[in-house]
Amino acid sequence: MDIIQSYGLILIILAAVFGFLMAYGVGANDVANAMGTSVGSKALTIKQAIFIAAIFEFAGAYLAGGSVTSTIRGGITDAAFFVDTPELMVYGMIAALLAAATWLIVASYFGWPVSTTHSIVGSIIGFAAVGVGIDAVHWDKVGGIVGSWVVTPILAGILAYMFFMSAQKLIFDTDKPIVNAKKYVPFYMAFAAFVMALVTVQKGLKHIGMDISTANGYLLAIALGVIVGLIGKVAISRIKIDPAADKKMQFNNVERIFSVLMITTACCMAFAHGSNDVANAIGPLAAVVSVVSSGGEIAAKAQLAWWILPLGGIGIVIGLATLGARVIKTVGTAITHLTPSRGFAAELSAASTVVIASGAGLPISTTQTLVGAVLGVGLARGIAALNLGVVRNIFISWVITLPVGAGLAIVFFYILQFLFTL
Repeated sequence: MDIIQSYGLILIILAAVFGFLMAYGVGANDVANAMGTSVGSKALTIKQAIFIAAIFEFAGAYLAGGSVTSTIRGGITDAAFFVDTPELMVYGMIAALLAAATWLIVASYFGWPVSTTHSIVGSIIGFAAVGVGIDAVHWDKVGGIVGSWVVTPILAGILAYMFFMSAQKLIFDTDKPIVNAKKYVPFYMAFAAFVMALVTVQKGLKHIGMDISTANGYLLAIALGVIVGLIGKVAISRIKIDPAADKKMQFNNVERIFSVLMITTACCMAFAHGSNDVANAIGPLAAVVSVVSSGGEIAAKAQLAWWILPLGGIGIVIGLATLGARVIKTVGTAITHLTPSRGFAAELSAASTVVIASGAGLPISTTQTLVGAVLGVGLARGIAALNLGVVRNIFISWVITLPVGAGLAIVFFYILQFLFTL
């Protein structure tokens, strides 16, 4: 208790710095995953993707990032083990942030798409199990989170397959693909906007003082979806297309229409990612601030300090802008060949999966969700459409991420404990 009272400000500053580094790593790696399909399909340039992500990642983190944070902050470890020694939780959360940030920055530098959720959860498990005791971990909740890593890629893959096949049936396999693209693409845009709006009004606005009922939330989301659909219809109608062009040229023109749609899904995916994965950076930071501010009391649920969500949002954007291009290239071009229509199916399904999970307070892996979606699109065209060597390497990187995070967190935990007890 004396350590918290004596070094409280220093501990908060350390947590804030490492929390920012963790957010930087999230931006460099996971945000790059989120935008990779848009860049890989050539619907957006890297600069355009960074600009879109800067706006919507920050908005998702600030408006809809509060729900998942509580799961990362206090759902993995048993607070009862830290009541008499709250400084151990502070050391552990700071160590977890530094461990996960270190691994993410290294992985991003080499262009490896790893999971930030794996990184931070593994780090928290590492310090809690080894530094405090095996019983300090809520293994049942960890099991639920691990289960989500299996379920969500499968769900995203199924949704991506369905979206892709619906576009094939309604547009590409018809006699008039251009006419049908103009007819149906605005509906896809409206659905993307509906998903993004729903999670915002239902889950994200409560912590900033706006509590909208379920019925009104659905009505507002539907209204926003309709507006975006109408805007998309107008934008698509302005694309100059020769209706007398041959079939191949018509398909190329349809892909141009899907490029417009990809802007909507890119915004949706960026918002979805910000709402879910900002918790990986600020959850442990929020725990440290809560314990230190209360003088060592470990509350079951604590209010977020006003500056924590913006810190996470800014870190994510800077990470993407400075180091994100490396992972964008891996995800966007290496797994399978993406066109705007294929990228749309992957991105929209991944965004839908992420916002649903985020609204439920489940910290899923955006990396695994998006890769599952891309695999779903690839499988719709046959197994030969996938680069299985790249897929294998990505799976290996997922497997080693959790133990690497745990190992680093244990080392940093003991270093911090040694330094503050000298």
